[in-house]
Amino acid sequence: MATQTAERPADTHTPEAVVVRFAGDSGDGMQLTGGQFTLSTALAGNDLATFPDFPAEIRAPQGTLFGVSAFQINFGSRQINTAGDAPDVLVAMNPAALKTNVEALKPGGLIIADTGEFTKRNLEKAKYESNPLEDGSLARWQVLAFDISALTIEAVKPFGLGNKDALRSKNMWTLGLALWMFDRDRQPLIDWLEAKFKNKPEIAGANVAALNAGHAYGETAELGGHLHQTHIPAVEHEPGLYRTVTGAEAVSLGLVAGAQLAELPMFFGGYPITPASAILHHLVRMKEFGVTTFQAEDEIAAICAAIGASYAGQLGVTSSSGPGIALKTEAMGLAIMVELPLVIVNSQRGGPSTGLPTKTEQSDLYQAVYGRNGDAPLPVIAASSPSDAFEVAIEAVRIATQYMTPVILLTDGYIANAAEPWKVPDPKSFEPFPAKFLEEKNAKDADGNDELLPYRRDAKGARPWIKPGTPGLMHRVGGIEKHVETGNIDYSPANHQKMTDLRRDKVLGVAVPDQEVALGDETGELAVVGWGSTYGPIRQAVRRWREKGRKVSHIHVRHIWPLPKNLGELLAGFDHVLVPEMNTGQFKTVLRDQYLVDAQSLTKTSGQPFQIAELEAAIGKYFDGIEGDEGGEVPANKAQLPEPQSGYDDGTLKGHHP
Repeated sequence: MATQTAERPADTHTPEAVVVRFAGDSGDGMQLTGGQFTLSTALAGNDLATFPDFPAEIRAPQGTLFGVSAFQINFGSRQINTAGDAPDVLVAMNPAALKTNVEALKPGGLIIADTGEFTKRNLEKAKYESNPLEDGSLARWQVLAFDISALTIEAVKPFGLGNKDALRSKNMWTLGLALWMFDRDRQPLIDWLEAKFKNKPEIAGANVAALNAGHAYGETAELGGHLHQTHIPAVEHEPGLYRTVTGAEAVSLGLVAGAQLAELPMFFGGYPITPASAILHHLVRMKEFGVTTFQAEDEIAAICAAIGASYAGQLGVTSSSGPGIALKTEAMGLAIMVELPLVIVNSQRGGPSTGLPTKTEQSDLYQAVYGRNGDAPLPVIAASSPSDAFEVAIEAVRIATQYMTPVILLTDGYIANAAEPWKVPDPKSFEPFPAKFLEEKNAKDADGNDELLPYRRDAKGARPWIKPGTPGLMHRVGGIEKHVETGNIDYSPANHQKMTDLRRDKVLGVAVPDQEVALGDETGELAVVGWGSTYGPIRQAVRRWREKGRKVSHIHVRHIWPLPKNLGELLAGFDHVLVPEMNTGQFKTVLRDQYLVDAQSLTKTSGQPFQIAELEAAIGKYFDGIEGDEGGEVPANKAQLPEPQSGYDDGTLKGHHP
C-alpha cells in the first residue's frame, strides 16, 4: 500500500501528450477499459490514437504470459499520429501483465499495480522468482501498488455479488482512477454502463460503484508524488462533427458510401477470420442502406457469392486476412476473367499460414500485386490510418465499378483495430459515380442487324455491365478465355494474346492521382517512402529531423498498383530512398522493379508497429554518415540503414534511372 504523504504542490508542467497502457489477463476487460477511456478522451477534445494488442488464444490459461491483453492510447493537446512509443503510465493488473509490458515503459514512468493479484501462484505463472514489487527490480520506475481487488470487492459489497462476480468490476475501478488522473468526466461512462446493463441493474450498479470508487480513491488517498491529476487541454480542431472510428468501422462506412455514390445495392460475402471479422459485424447493422450480408461456410463460397452478386448487378464485396485471401485467389482470377466489379478487403496479419492472428504485418503486398495464376493484374490500394480507410474504400468502389475489375484494398491488424478521431465528411463533398448498365445491343452485324458484343470496351477499357434477364442481352461468362468482343469461347493464340494485353492495359490505365509529398520538399537528400499503417511513425520521425534542418521528405503511397505516373520522377529527385515496412522488403522490391531506384529497406516483422524512435534512428544513421554533419548523435541500438541486398549490390543501380 502506498504511504500517505502531505499533499504535494500542484504540478506546473502540463505535457502535450501522454501514453497510457492498460494490461491484464485476457479476462480482465482491458480492451473494454481502453475503449471507454478512449471515448472519454475523445469527449474531452484531445487528439488520440490507440493500439489494442491482445492474444490469439480464445482464452489462454489465467495469469500466464501468453494470455496478456493490452490496450495503449496516446492522447494530447497536439496532433497525434501514432499510439506512442513508450508508455508514461502502465496499469498492470497482474504479474504477467507487468512482466510482458514493463520494459516498454519510459524510464521514470509510473507503474500502477494490483497487489491483490501478486500471489505466489500468479508470480510463478509469470516466471517471477521473487515479487518485483518488493525486490527492488523496478527501481527505474515509479511504483504505486495497492490492492485494487480488495478495494473493488469493498466498493460493490452493497450489491450482494460473490467475490468472483465482484472482481469483474475491477476494470471499472481502474478506469475510475484513470479518469481522475487525467481529469475526465465520468457521466458519459455511467450512462453507458446503465444502458448496457439496463436488464441487470445489480451489474450496472456494481460497475458504476466501482468506477466511482476508483475515482474517489485518486481524489482522497493523498498518494503523493507518484500519482497526481494531470489535465491535458483539448486540441484545436477544425469546426465540424467528430467521432472516434476504427479502421474496420471506417472501411465499412466507406464501402456503404461508395455503393451509395455508385447507386448500387451492396452484397457482402464473408467468413470469420481475425482481424477482418469486424467488417462483417459492422455491415450487418447497415441493412437500411441496401446492404445484404452473407456469412458463408468458407472463404471460397464467400467470394464466389460476391462475384455472383456482381454478375446480378450489385456491388460484390468480400473480406478476409492472409490465409483467407489465399483461399480466395482462384476466384479472384475468375473475377478478372469475367471482368466484373468486386472489392476484396485484406486486413493483413502476421504470417505465413496461421502465423500471428492478432498481430499486425504488411506482408501480403506480393500476394496482392502478383499472387494469382496467369497474368492476372488488378488494382491495389492501401489505407494509411483508420480514418483514411473511409476514403480508400470509396476509391476502391469507384475503380471497381468504373473499370469493371476486382480491386484489393489493403489494411492491416493495426489499422483495423486502432481508433482515432475522424471528422465526419459532408456527403455532398463526394462526386457521385453512378454505375451504368447496358440495356440494349451495342453493335451491328454484317447485315446491319443489332448485335450484342459483351466484351466491346469503352474508352477506359471496361466492358459493359449487363444485368441478367435484360431482354435481348443474353451472354456467357466464365473462367475460360473468351473472344475479344463476342464473349464466345476462343482458344486461339492471337485472341488470348489480345485479351491478356487488354486486361493488363485496362488496369495500368486506371486513373491514379499524381503522388504528392506528405511532408517536406519534392527533392532532397533522403525520401522516406511508406505505404499503409507506417504513415504515423514515418511522419513524426521525418518531422523531427526536418526540425533539425535536414533535407528529408515523407512520401506515402496509396495506390500500390498501378503506381502513380509521376512517382519515378519524384523518387529520382532524392539522393537516397528508404522504405520502412512491416515485412521483409516487398514494396522496396516493387519500386526497384518499376523504377530501377536503389531503394533500401527498413523491415520489421515482430507483429508490432514501428516506433517513431526506430525510424528516427534509421534516418539519423543516414545523416550521421555525411561529412560535417552536426545533427546530433544517433540513438544507440536502434535500426540502421541496411546494406543493399543480394543481387543488387553490383554497382549498376547506384543513383536513379527513372
